[in-house]
Amino acid sequence: MRCLASAICPGNASSVATVGRPRWRHARDNLARTASGNPMTTPTTLSEWLAYIEQQHPSSIAMGLERVREVAARLQIAAPAKHAIVVGGTNGKGSTVAFIEAIGRAAGWKIGAYTSPHLLRYNERVRIDGEEASDAQLVDAFAAVEAARGDTALTYFEFGTLAALWLFQSAALDLTVLEIGLGGRLDAVNIVDADVAVITTVDIDHTDWLGEDREAIGTEKAGIMRAWKPVVLGEIDPPSSVLRRAYQLGANAIRAGSDYFFEPIEVQHPENPQSDAPQWRWRDVAVTLELPMPALHAPVQLANAAAAIAALQALPVEVPAAAWVQGIGNAQVAGRLQRLAVDGLQVLLDVGHNPQAARALAAALGAQAHAGSTYAIYAALADKDVVGVVEAVAAQIDHWALAGLEGARGQSAQALHARLQGTAAAQALCHRDVASAVEAVLATASPGDRVLVFGSFHTVADALSALHSAC
Repeated sequence: MRCLASAICPGNASSVATVGRPRWRHARDNLARTASGNPMTTPTTLSEWLAYIEQQHPSSIAMGLERVREVAARLQIAAPAKHAIVVGGTNGKGSTVAFIEAIGRAAGWKIGAYTSPHLLRYNERVRIDGEEASDAQLVDAFAAVEAARGDTALTYFEFGTLAALWLFQSAALDLTVLEIGLGGRLDAVNIVDADVAVITTVDIDHTDWLGEDREAIGTEKAGIMRAWKPVVLGEIDPPSSVLRRAYQLGANAIRAGSDYFFEPIEVQHPENPQSDAPQWRWRDVAVTLELPMPALHAPVQLANAAAAIAALQALPVEVPAAAWVQGIGNAQVAGRLQRLAVDGLQVLLDVGHNPQAARALAAALGAQAHAGSTYAIYAALADKDVVGVVEAVAAQIDHWALAGLEGARGQSAQALHARLQGTAAAQALCHRDVASAVEAVLATASPGDRVLVFGSFHTVADALSALHSAC
């Protein structure tokens, strides 16, 4: 790849192309209307439906459950499977969902999984029995929600959540595992009364919506608990607000470091040295499991896998021993220290976008044996703690490049650079978008170097799109 022209910031910024949504070709007739009630062209493809539902509420985020519950009652989707697990937390939600899904499927269960946001295709958000929902299925689901909502305004996320639950309701599932979108207490997913709740971690993010400190944020995330139901707490030191809410509800708090434990182990097989692969142990008072290391590479993934195991152990269903091993080894999710080989370079993609995630990323980079230089391409939304992120990972980075992101919450590379004065990224090269940064850095780096692209789901999506286009 040839290097694009770049300059030390500041410089002229141009608009950044977002990853385009594919144009799907499945049609369905149904009645559609604008939020004001005026007739409009009927959506007939998934791309048309996605454009339509973006327009059905004046705000992209509207916290509260009344509207969603009202429409859910009309759809009769309150119990989308025999069992349900809801996963909340600041970081690690998507990975924890992936572990639960993989273990459950290895056990022979039919699983519905709902996650957000997506990287390249909306279909990624809804999986049924290991397969992404098809365009036709999503079109049908959106049409059902549209018919049920009447004059009730729904946000993009609320519309999508109801559509996913509608699909799950009709799929005869053994288990649904649902990722909270934002916070917990007032998130649309929280209309489901889960058998088990999981709170992976609580840290500083989305402060405009959730509060300025861990205690306030913990109060919001604790809203997914249910009275007398288990809640798995995936970090050793959860905020007191979380513990207090569990006590008030009589919820069975299952805590990492108190009620379950996990640690790497070394297993020696003198008769078969090839089987001396790294392993780890999960244990509680009744069960001990010795497991392969997750296919998801970062050290923090042990905590996510351990929380997933604790959640499944809390269900009133037996998991075969082989399913733990197979599921942990098979679980995959894009954009979580995802590794790609490109022209002799190791490219790492990570959606981490807050200081806690950046600290985990730095630990993962430091744990990797690596002789070459490390290049970082960083692009972030304007409402993120970019200084905290850069400072957390800076010791692992040799060369920095900044890129712009488009959209209402995006910012140019120049604006990002201005916020990073006094940090290790102050001398970074600026690029108009992630694709430009990827092309320039890949042209500059040498075989044996590694290239980290991180900072947002948008950043990773743009990088994947650029890398796929170049192949």
